Amino acid sequence: MALGFYFSPTTPMNTQQYDECIKRLKKAGAAHPRGRVYHACFGPSDKLAVFDVWTSQEAFDKFGAGLMPIMQELGLDPGQPAVMPIHSVVTPPAARPRAAAAKRAPVKRKAAKTAVNKAKPVRRSAKKR
Repeated sequence: MALGFYFSPTTPMNTQQYDECIKRLKKAGAAHPRGRVYHACFGPSDKLAVFDVWTSQEAFDKFGAGLMPIMQELGLDPGQPAVMPIHSVVTPPAARPRAAAAKRAPVKRKAAKTAVNKAKPVRRSAKKR
């Protein structure tokens, strides 16, 4: 079951600290850890929060073992995350590749024919009986 993790760090995290943390994770080969489905960092630039979706607690714990030393080096305390089971994730449909669309044969369009009523208009007599 997928889990959502919401972090609101005990010590406020600013954009520079967040960017440095991401840079160090990339250097450590953990920029896109196995098991993380979604990551978002949001909030005011001097008090950021993080929301992640993970495939399991085990996958998150494995990543956390590498993340925690980096956060401590940056003077950050992530605090305890709020952990919740994910009920549903809605994503937009995948975009169709442009190359496939270009290979498709052009559609021939026929000119629309309009029906013309060739009957003569009927005139009513204005005479009274």
